[in-house]
Amino acid sequence: MTIHDLVVRNGTIVDGSGRSRYVGDIAVANGVLTQVGGTVAGLGDREIDATGLIVTPGFVDIHTHFDGQATWDEVLEPSVSHGVTTIVAGNCGVGFAPVAPERRAQLVHLMEGVEDIPGVALTEGMSWDWTTYPEYLDALDRRRWSMDIATQITHGALRVWVMGDRAVGDHVPTEDEVASMASLVTEALSVGALGFSTSRTYAHQAPDGTYVPGTHAGPDELWAIAAALHDFGTPVFEVSPLGVVSSDPEMLIKEFDWMRRMSAEFSIPVLMILNQIPSNIGLYRELLDLALDARSDGAMVIPQVSAKSQGLLIGLTSSHAFLRRPTFRKMRDEANGDLDALVALLQDPAIKATILSEEDLPPTGELYEGISTFAQNGASIIFPMTDLIDQEPGPEDSISGLAAAAGVSEMEMMYDRMLERDGRALMMAGINNYANAGLAGVYDMITHPASVLGVSDAGAHCNLLVDACMPTVLLTHWVRDRTRGPRLSLESAVRMQTFETASVYGLGDRGVLEVGKRADINVIDLENLRLLHPELVHDLPAGGHRLIQRASGYRYTVVAGEVTRENDADTGARPGRLVRGMR
Repeated sequence: MTIHDLVVRNGTIVDGSGRSRYVGDIAVANGVLTQVGGTVAGLGDREIDATGLIVTPGFVDIHTHFDGQATWDEVLEPSVSHGVTTIVAGNCGVGFAPVAPERRAQLVHLMEGVEDIPGVALTEGMSWDWTTYPEYLDALDRRRWSMDIATQITHGALRVWVMGDRAVGDHVPTEDEVASMASLVTEALSVGALGFSTSRTYAHQAPDGTYVPGTHAGPDELWAIAAALHDFGTPVFEVSPLGVVSSDPEMLIKEFDWMRRMSAEFSIPVLMILNQIPSNIGLYRELLDLALDARSDGAMVIPQVSAKSQGLLIGLTSSHAFLRRPTFRKMRDEANGDLDALVALLQDPAIKATILSEEDLPPTGELYEGISTFAQNGASIIFPMTDLIDQEPGPEDSISGLAAAAGVSEMEMMYDRMLERDGRALMMAGINNYANAGLAGVYDMITHPASVLGVSDAGAHCNLLVDACMPTVLLTHWVRDRTRGPRLSLESAVRMQTFETASVYGLGDRGVLEVGKRADINVIDLENLRLLHPELVHDLPAGGHRLIQRASGYRYTVVAGEVTRENDADTGARPGRLVRGMR
């Protein structure tokens, strides 16, 4: 009798190709799929009954910032909680290789400012057993995780290595420095990098206000790097464009022009971040159509879009409207880090009245204190989060709407909501991708034929965002729950985060359930799948904390044939490896 390593029986197979679902079995041997569909003969060393459950490929998240966390964390929360089995790190031009020992603090400083990852956690948590990029990959190769990880070489690290202090600002590299950067990109690709990333947006700054190295890079520098990519086939040139959050939306059109020319000239995909923001409402459609039209020139400019609102989290465990009120700061100091004690103080009616009546103190430069001003003026786009996470609340559900209905001020409503759940309640501020308090624009972006799903920022924005939950958002909100517009088919939602994301980075050995492919599998209870309320956890090195959002309903996650998650819990299996190069 044939013995398989793993058999998944009687599941509803959604294979990632976009084809219609069907009921059947799956067999696995030596980490690959040996049968998909039909009835598997023989037994498995491990058998999973998937009756009534959906069976999908493992999800591939192409926009993460686990560059540092991957050196100390085997589990890779929060992505592991959402069915992700492959991640791509090294996005937005910030990373940690190559790096001279005396420059480590500078790269940590950049990552802290751009991606909101505590600098002390990075400094203390990373092993720093590398200097060059090949050594960095060798260091990762010695590690094991719950999922696979692939990398890109980043412009920030590259510039700092080559140009030193001149890397920051609008300094123009010499001809020799440009040649050196191109050579280092070639070296990185030769040892397994999947691409190169850069950032040009003014939103990406170090804590001291300086922009990410490469923000002002000129065509000579960018074209030399693109030429190095071309020599290796089709590795990705990933970019956060200059105009992506600009008050001058036409800047994004100008940026698109050079990306289109670069992609056509060097036959490489250029992956550009695209959000719907207040200053470019409607422009995203033009960019999507331009990207599709560019294919007639042989260019492959791919807008990377999100499946959810990009919402800042507002609350006591994050940032909020009262951060600069004198009495709030006094109460915070008295509580001395004890959240329950702080909540008890803030529940005093006299203290509440005092805080609500006060003016803000002048800015001190404290991290995120500027959000207090935003929160005070943004009540119409701030929405309390309930246990039943609603991805698309309406205007009546905003702080403004709730305050009007209750006959209280917006600030009082925000104060009271902040103290719910014993001070652990959070509110979502829809800063991007939430025009007119809805996701109609996001639907346009994720269903456009030119786009690909990304921008989860998993591993980053520890105190502000929880967008790593995007795979679960696709299945719950977009497939099952949406009431304010069209939904996605299950087949489309699965394809978006498996075959399509894997294909962008040339990962042809995964992303679809097909004989001979990697046995990366999710078995999901779609009917009962749900997002949990974001929570504050203290699991970073040096006592650092972060907000994460988990899910329930992932019955099994399988990586290379090994069950890594069972009933939303880690099994301890670590089959995840470094992915070197395209497949």
